[in-house]
Amino acid sequence: MVKSHIMFSCQQCGATYKNWTGRCNQCGAWSSLIQQFDDESRDEKSAIGRGQMSGRNLEFVSIKDLETADERGRLSTGFPDLDTVLGGGILLGSVSVLAGQPGIGKSTILMQICAEIAKSRPVLYVSGEESAGQVKLRAMRLGADSDNLKFASSTSANDIAKTIESGDFDLVIVDSIQTLTLAEIASAPGGVSQVTNCGNLIIRAAKHSETAVIIVGHVTKEGTLAGPKVLEHLVDVVLNFEGDRYGGFKIIRAVKNRFGSTTEAAIFEMNQQGLAEVENPSAALLSERQNTDGSIILATLEGTRPILVEIQALATPTNFGYPKRAASGFDLNRLNLLIAVIERRTKLKLNDKDIYINVVGGLKIRDSAADLAVCLAIASAIAGRKLAEDFVVFGEVGLGGEIRSAFRPDQRISEAKKLGFAHAIAPVTVHDEFVIPVRDLRTTLIEYVNE
Repeated sequence: MVKSHIMFSCQQCGATYKNWTGRCNQCGAWSSLIQQFDDESRDEKSAIGRGQMSGRNLEFVSIKDLETADERGRLSTGFPDLDTVLGGGILLGSVSVLAGQPGIGKSTILMQICAEIAKSRPVLYVSGEESAGQVKLRAMRLGADSDNLKFASSTSANDIAKTIESGDFDLVIVDSIQTLTLAEIASAPGGVSQVTNCGNLIIRAAKHSETAVIIVGHVTKEGTLAGPKVLEHLVDVVLNFEGDRYGGFKIIRAVKNRFGSTTEAAIFEMNQQGLAEVENPSAALLSERQNTDGSIILATLEGTRPILVEIQALATPTNFGYPKRAASGFDLNRLNLLIAVIERRTKLKLNDKDIYINVVGGLKIRDSAADLAVCLAIASAIAGRKLAEDFVVFGEVGLGGEIRSAFRPDQRISEAKKLGFAHAIAPVTVHDEFVIPVRDLRTTLIEYVNE
């Protein structure tokens, strides 16, 4: 009788070890190793030899005769901006993952999508987390009462895949992948083997039956999709639901999209009727603005959509030897870099000041063109001087203090003109009568905010 050897596998990254350790050396996760036997690996090695004998020649066709993805048809979500993020809607036969922190509104927006599509097509909502009563209350609140919308409560990946493969539904929602189990695997739900194999089974069924599937995924405390990275490689679309779950705007971005762009973003806000798209986020973000020192209007982009957002800075004398830096909605490492550039390339001394940066509205700015607005906000807060109300700002700041060009300046300027602004402080590479060109950070701070 062959003796089974004990191995330990990480539930987060799949790395294997001969001995148990408290921390995985590959991904750094603590208490993630689970015990398993390596009999399966022996079977896989012998299966390779059998596979070499059982293979057959592939059947192939000319690439001219292949069907394109859009020829299969798309389902409209009822949200034009979300359709744009998806590349034109939900493609039949595609598998998407929607990930977001708890309570941000994943189940809400999926129920609204179901309500829209169920007006004309059969839809199935499968929940492994909530009871039928909880789902019904949400459906009643959102007006999802169509006869085409069906509900099932299950955590069995085998049963869900079989239902998908039947082809009775055009759209299936699975909430969530971390609760599913495959009967042939003994590990707990949410583990590497369960998530990988359940995902594979559902994807295979969706492709076979040309059924669109949306899978809900959990996220880690860092905001990334929980579970093995292989799940992101297997699916067609990965959507991230970002924002503050207690208020402010919420944004859906495509991290991966085989059928469209990954530069688009859909902006939502929560109300009593569910999530609603924000038609003019710039006006909403600036409606409560008070023009004080440290307040600068940034012309930024969310995907390809221009948005005007207020950047606030606050500077106070530090009470300790090491000054504090804090940022909400802006990368802290980028803030520290910009502070270093300000101290080195201008005459401002910030080593005795605590500096706080806030992006109004709960947005998270990833645009490099926000650099100039942040620098002007810090200088304005230090000097106690206000920038004129009818000015917007955008431009990237280099380590030498130079102001570099920004992506799609025409769209930023057009949005600023639409909301009644008179001028834009922007790089010299932007040629427009609306723009006041600036070349370096030191001259800009002296001319506009420094005393």
